Amino acid sequence: MSDPPILYMDHPIRPHRSLSKRGMAAILGVLIAYNLILTVFMLAIGAFPVPIFLGLDVLGVLIAFSVSNARAQRGERVQVSHDAVTVLREAGERRQTLWTSPTVFTRVEIDRQDERVARVRVRLARRSLAVGAALGPAELAEFAVELQAAISSALAERHA
Repeated sequence: MSDPPILYMDHPIRPHRSLSKRGMAAILGVLIAYNLILTVFMLAIGAFPVPIFLGLDVLGVLIAFSVSNARAQRGERVQVSHDAVTVLREAGERRQTLWTSPTVFTRVEIDRQDERVARVRVRLARRSLAVGAALGPAELAEFAVELQAAISSALAERHA
């Protein structure tokens, strides 16, 4: 069995999360505590339907956070070896190959908008795939430079 190829780049790209799990737990805790206090008050004054809506409020926020966390787990991974450039979609433990092309024929295209990097694509002949959409403009520019350098390094090894 042969050794796996050397990876010149193995770059995971994940969307940024504005709230950590600890922060999310704190917000949910405060919301639940506030709603419990409000529920006790509403029951004391005889407003029996209000606690139902307060419970639905908490349920709605919990569902929204769950969806946000699930989307934060999705991302992509860009790998460059001397043989191929591969882009994988990752969702938890599942991986799906979106792109594979020979390194020697793969080009990196950088689209700029207002002096900022707007999009990075890998191209092979007439096919192309945008990568790094979850990155901000500065990070995307840095990623594009790293990707081009990885392809150049892989080609240098191939032709050495």
